[in-house]
Amino acid sequence: MNRVYFDNAATTPIDDQVFHAMLPWLRDNFGNPSSIHAEGRTTRAAIEQARKIIANAIDASIGEIFFTSGGTESNNMALKCAVRDLGVRRIVTSPLEHHCVLHTTEALKSKGITTEFVKTGEKGYLDYDHLEQLLQQSDERTLVSLMHANNEIGTLLDLNKVSALCQQYQALFHSDTVQTIGHFPINVSETKINFLVGAAHKFHGPKGVGFIYINHENMVHPFIDGGSQERNMRGGTENVAGIVGLAKALSLALEHLEERQQYILKLRQRLLTQLQSHFNDLIINTDIENPSLYTILSISFPTSPKSELLLLSLDIEGISVSGGSACSSGADAGSHVIAALQGDPDRKTIRFSFSHLNTEAEVDYTVEKLKKVLSV
Repeated sequence: MNRVYFDNAATTPIDDQVFHAMLPWLRDNFGNPSSIHAEGRTTRAAIEQARKIIANAIDASIGEIFFTSGGTESNNMALKCAVRDLGVRRIVTSPLEHHCVLHTTEALKSKGITTEFVKTGEKGYLDYDHLEQLLQQSDERTLVSLMHANNEIGTLLDLNKVSALCQQYQALFHSDTVQTIGHFPINVSETKINFLVGAAHKFHGPKGVGFIYINHENMVHPFIDGGSQERNMRGGTENVAGIVGLAKALSLALEHLEERQQYILKLRQRLLTQLQSHFNDLIINTDIENPSLYTILSISFPTSPKSELLLLSLDIEGISVSGGSACSSGADAGSHVIAALQGDPDRKTIRFSFSHLNTEAEVDYTVEKLKKVLSV
């Protein structure tokens, strides 16, 4: 068997249709979108068509969508521009957020911004009562920054509940939706969110391109200064091919959302059932009894001499998985999410993350190799 790729939460392989949609904008249609001649107008039209596709996908206005280099830039833009331009002096977030949010809030402390963490419970669920208490206890302009789905264990946030609380207490709401755009329907006309972000490579698009939705009530100044690109909101020549690929990938993801979801859920359940039948003392970090990010299954294996190098051993056997987020310079340094949930640091956690391109045969092969590696 060829290599088995179960690390789709880190990045997904590009869809063939996306690749072919991008090709003309890499080779033939090379004009600068800011140029007024025919070549420039052609690429400008492609960008604006992509913007319309993204806006329609989340029921936003086209004037609320801005293209970026991906999730990290978009999250930085939301947090830092809210502080700089919207009077935010306090950020309420959780210890389970992606590092690009946690590190950004840490950097903002030097500017006098207060950061407070919402309590989280079993499986990483947010304590909504504690969130309300935090919103009640201060009159400072507050931004709530909470991810829609945890990228390591898959726990979902109730966007509607958080949105309602933020509106009740006049707080801004930013959600990192990098893991859920293209996997769940999101409608910003029904659920008020001030800032929302997405990245193409999480739903079979190209790397290095993403978007930020900024509610029209909260317009900010450019995060990257330069030219007048992106309606004067982000300087720099646009990544035309990437933007076209982003729009194509999202269109395909939403077109096939339900069938892909059902297929992936069956794969996840097949893997879980086999793991539970062959291994003892497993801890399931993902809440499989309730709705969760269906592309993720996080399992902690008991401590043993052979589990210490489990990720490397599986890699040698041709299976790509991870211990958590892929944003730690390739290091297997342990998970801040599992640590925050008070997991045993000596156990070995594996995040299996799936796509519609995976197969039942790959699941079976992975279980057999795990049995070999751990000598069960």
